[in-house]
Amino acid sequence: MSHGDDPRTHDVIDPSTEQVVDTVELADVEQTDRAIERAAAAQRQWARLAPADRGRLLRRFADVVDSHIEDLARLEVRGAGHTIGNARWEAGNVRDVLAYYSAAPERLFGRQIPVADGIDVTFKEPLGVVGVIVPWNFPMPIAGWGFAPALAAGNAVVLKPAELTPLTAMMLGRLAVEAGLPEHLLSVVPGRGSVVGERFVTHPLVRKICFTGSTAVGQRIMRGAADQVKRVTLELGGKSANIVFADSDLERAAATAPYAVFDNAGQDCCARSRILVQRSVHDRFLELLESAVQKVRVGDPGADDAEMGPLISDGQRRTVRSFVEDAEQPVDVLFRGSAPEGAGFWYPPTVVRPRSVADPVWREEVFGPVVAVLPFDDEAEAIAMANDTAYGLSGSIWTRDVGRALRVSRGVEAGNLSVNSHSSVRYSTPFGGFKQSGLGRELGPDALDSFTEVKNVYIATGD
Repeated sequence: MSHGDDPRTHDVIDPSTEQVVDTVELADVEQTDRAIERAAAAQRQWARLAPADRGRLLRRFADVVDSHIEDLARLEVRGAGHTIGNARWEAGNVRDVLAYYSAAPERLFGRQIPVADGIDVTFKEPLGVVGVIVPWNFPMPIAGWGFAPALAAGNAVVLKPAELTPLTAMMLGRLAVEAGLPEHLLSVVPGRGSVVGERFVTHPLVRKICFTGSTAVGQRIMRGAADQVKRVTLELGGKSANIVFADSDLERAAATAPYAVFDNAGQDCCARSRILVQRSVHDRFLELLESAVQKVRVGDPGADDAEMGPLISDGQRRTVRSFVEDAEQPVDVLFRGSAPEGAGFWYPPTVVRPRSVADPVWREEVFGPVVAVLPFDDEAEAIAMANDTAYGLSGSIWTRDVGRALRVSRGVEAGNLSVNSHSSVRYSTPFGGFKQSGLGRELGPDALDSFTEVKNVYIATGD
């Protein structure tokens, strides 16, 4: 919400109490332009530094983040409603991603390519200024996934946090300066997407956009970027499948399934929000799942034992309800966990049975703690059901058969799959989606390529 009637400010609300945490000034177009111009000047200075010095400064940035992990985590609990355990991991992830990419400046290798009458070499040159647009569901890690490899590749970054959750991004911007990075190299520009985000897309000095958010907004950014042939990396929506075969460790599959979808109150593009269970074990799996869902601890996100906090806003809670209670034809709720009463944007962990694969709760991204369960008969049907979606971000496969695990992994159209686990993200491996879940890859060694241009130089050696 705006502060009073002032469109230049935004009140950050604690989702667990509905109390104002802070009021943030929002940048206008002129302020955004100045930030971009200052970033371009800082980038030229940064690119002239020796690779070892850039790596050393990124390691120092990682160390400074490490010394402020608890501060960052507590700020995310209040500003985004994340559980303290998750928030500590998220701040630690920023540190780890910075440390990982601090090795990159000295390892951005080109190639020497055999040619006649000379030598041919390639260089990986920075793009210039990179615009990073961060969503509200994971404000810290997704900011780091953008700015760490971008900086390592020699670029400057202008970062727009989500209006709802700007506080940790703003703190990370201050920590970058504290660590000794050139001023304005990492500029955090809070503001509205229609103002700041749009200006990132249209400003000619911004050479690339990294966007994480909804597919609809990603499509608009891609269209806008076409005018300047601007590079984009898009990490968009998901409707991931958790496929449970009869030969799997059923108890473990059921015990872990709630955390694959209810983590961060289901506000996760990788959430395994469709569970596909082989028909012969379907009923038994649901019995085990009900017990596991009842055990999910939903409450004060600042408590050390909290496993799920509130949704980000009342608007998001209304959206989630529209798939369950307020749907034109309410779905069959199989069972629910618990959630606090009173202040806060709470919604209980909920397991539903769709009437068919055409139901919105089965097809669309709910972005809340709701999971739909349907049976399948054989491997081919499981793959077909998993792929019957516009999305393709992540997913899980539960089986003891190694051959089946490989066949299904190759058959499912998704960028990040886990066998007998629900891990989607490691900073050392690539992350991104198929189909309408996105374009390009973040993290791992692959990310650096999207922040550089390959320059080819041929040198004639004469006779």
